[in-house]
Amino acid sequence: MKPSDSKQTPGRPPRLASVFSNYHRPVYFVTFCTLDRRNVLATPDVHDAFCRYGVCGEAHGAAVGRYVIMPDHVHLFVRQSVDRSLGTWVKGLKRSMATPLQDAIAGGRIWQPGFFDHLLRHGESYAAKWEYVRQNPVRRGLVSCPEEWPFSGEIVPISGV
Repeated sequence: MKPSDSKQTPGRPPRLASVFSNYHRPVYFVTFCTLDRRNVLATPDVHDAFCRYGVCGEAHGAAVGRYVIMPDHVHLFVRQSVDRSLGTWVKGLKRSMATPLQDAIAGGRIWQPGFFDHLLRHGESYAAKWEYVRQNPVRRGLVSCPEEWPFSGEIVPISGV
């Protein structure tokens, strides 16, 4: 396929146009961390800010599925419209989650630059990736079973990966 034959998606390299043309609304596995891996995220206020942003996201083409907020990083699954920028959406989420931390951080930087994202392709198991992610608080010794961790959940059920 020639580059001119595929629909160009803003913010993505031309070589990926054929990959994204197979996904009406791709599902991403996203991870981002605090600067210097500071343990500041696992609080009710940060969790509430995350959920508020996630609920509002559907109106802007981003549906947050399952997530885990760890003390120093966040894992989430998001179904994003292909015409939207995942980077812009994550930047907004970080900004929203930082608001309740302003006093604790005293105006300093909260986030490590950037984020990690992985496009879930057909045949990859959302359930298997979720099981690994939801066990994070157990592996870290914060709880004895994932159901005890108060900073995880699902905003919108995501299926069809």
